[in-house]
Amino acid sequence: MGKIMDLGERQKLILALVIRDYIDNAQPVGSKTLVDKYGLNFSPATVRNEMVALTEVGLLRQPHTSAGREPTEEGYRYFVRQLMGQTDLSPQTKRMITHQFYQAGQNIDHWLRLAASILAHQSQAAALVTAPHPEKARFKHLELISTLGRQVLMVLVLTGGEIRQQMLALAESVSQETLSAAAARLNQLCLGLKTDAIAKLVPQMEPLEQDVLNLVIDEMERSSAVLSGEVYRDGLSNVLLEPEFAEIDLARRALRVFEERTFLQDLLTSTVLTTSVGGVQVLIGGEGTWEELRECSVILGRYGVPGLATGTLGVLGPIRMSYGHTISTVRFVADLLSDLVVDMNLD
Repeated sequence: MGKIMDLGERQKLILALVIRDYIDNAQPVGSKTLVDKYGLNFSPATVRNEMVALTEVGLLRQPHTSAGREPTEEGYRYFVRQLMGQTDLSPQTKRMITHQFYQAGQNIDHWLRLAASILAHQSQAAALVTAPHPEKARFKHLELISTLGRQVLMVLVLTGGEIRQQMLALAESVSQETLSAAAARLNQLCLGLKTDAIAKLVPQMEPLEQDVLNLVIDEMERSSAVLSGEVYRDGLSNVLLEPEFAEIDLARRALRVFEERTFLQDLLTSTVLTTSVGGVQVLIGGEGTWEELRECSVILGRYGVPGLATGTLGVLGPIRMSYGHTISTVRFVADLLSDLVVDMNLD
């Protein structure tokens, strides 16, 4: 990698232009094309020599002897990390996205579906968004609803907006009035508490409240053990339309990556461990770790409030991706979702 870091300014310019052209057209780029199209003030022969040098250090490749050059994975990585700089969405795009979220009201399900839809549309790739998940489950609100016989439906809301429902079978039938009174008392005692603090309250409670709290603790522990709840997806058809995925095997692999829960869990867990809220991680061609992503790039970000509730959002597409625009979109949508998590927890 030492040689790669020593690129001259002209080589950096040519590499950036080859990548820009290849992202737009998915065709190898020739030296004459670069000079004519971008008005370069040096000759095609000079550009060709620089392209040869960039090929020798592994940033470009020549698919056929007579063809122009195209970027390698290493070329894209160098571009994203060294050449691209900080990019931002246009004020008009930001206004449009903010307005769409404003129209969705305060319904978190609507926001997450909309976030996936906006990411897919803006990147012309596949998008995924996970619901905000408490880093350690905290109690927010509880409702107990009488159903048939001795069956009671417990609806538990955790800080961050996650909702869990569970049926509780009581030893004897209890009126809705008694259930509502028990729920009101537990809401007052447990607001904001984690499981260990709730467990200390159990011995002091009436039998009905003990049963409810034991179920609450089970549900909160189950919630903490899972990285993320529902995964909202959109835009897979965008990826399958790209020329890179014309081969059926590559298309199947992209589909599997997007749909397979265990793979997504692994990928998202690594993001949570390595990316701070508001940060973005770019994986190009699997980075030697993810064999399933060899044909893809993934841009992942985290949103939410550290220590309270966080979620993950991201875009999956071909390596030939518009990185600047997509990274900016992931960052901007992450900021909007973080604001939503804050609003949801301002009681």
